[in-house]
Amino acid sequence: MTEAIALDVHTHLIPIVEERLQGFDGIAWDQTRQVLTVDGHAVGMKPLFQPAALLDWMEKNGVAHAYVSAPPPVYRQHLRGADARRWADYINNGLRDIAEHSAGRLTALVHLPTEEPAVAAAIVAEWRTAGHRHFAMPAGTGDQRTLGLAEFEPLWKALDIAGAFVFFHPGECADGRLQSFYLTNLLGNPYESTVAIAHLVLSGVLERHPAITPCFAHGGGLTPMVAGRLQRGYDTARPGVATDLQPPEAVYGRIFVDCICHSEAAAVAAEATFGQDRVVFGSDWPFPMGLVEPHAQLAGFEPQRRKRYFTTNANGLAGRIGT
Repeated sequence: MTEAIALDVHTHLIPIVEERLQGFDGIAWDQTRQVLTVDGHAVGMKPLFQPAALLDWMEKNGVAHAYVSAPPPVYRQHLRGADARRWADYINNGLRDIAEHSAGRLTALVHLPTEEPAVAAAIVAEWRTAGHRHFAMPAGTGDQRTLGLAEFEPLWKALDIAGAFVFFHPGECADGRLQSFYLTNLLGNPYESTVAIAHLVLSGVLERHPAITPCFAHGGGLTPMVAGRLQRGYDTARPGVATDLQPPEAVYGRIFVDCICHSEAAAVAAEATFGQDRVVFGSDWPFPMGLVEPHAQLAGFEPQRRKRYFTTNANGLAGRIGT
């Protein structure tokens, strides 16, 4: 019997509204081929454009509800100002419309352009006024800026006021050494999440804004392997580490992560770092690096661990923020 999955925090769709897309430079939709060209990059994974395919997959795998966010190919982190806002509005209105036609099965995660924190803060304020508390954002800016900088403080304040759930997903890693062997994804994605978590913890962002519920993709990246090292840096007052803030070990438990670790040993490490109740189910549908066959891929996991991911922890998260 297929085990029920209460919530999937990590699915992706790209809304296609042809008449709206026609006004964007760098964007072209080929209806015949079902390919979206984004700034010269062809996105041809057809299920990304098919909400019905996601709902069918959920039905097949016993997934009751899913949070849906835009995937990295449409982050477009080079955009600035009004252009960034206009693109985010297209994505967000499209995801909202998809969710509204899902018979309550989907919740749209409103996309926040991390690279434009002032724009992102304005988006949070607008959607909060409409009663929306679910957001997603790239884990990095696409450049050298980091999430603990002062320019991001209005965004964190807006999210804190909203009591927001925020799903952080890695974007492109700029390290040129990762161009071989698909390492931009295999290693770059967890690296990006780890950098983001380190800055949010060591800068005091999560301490100052306790009403934010952060959730990171892919088990929190490499954080479980370096969590003790960050704590040791705090304990020994390494240069630049503010010891008047809460120690990292006291902050990790504020963070949720999805269970896309691809080994039970890594999942155990994530639980040891963030807490057994903080690891929730995510599939990364429809991408093959996710848990697109969750029951088969997690079949070898200890049954109680699977139960926590599929139901117990998901229900706890939903109870904290509302479905």
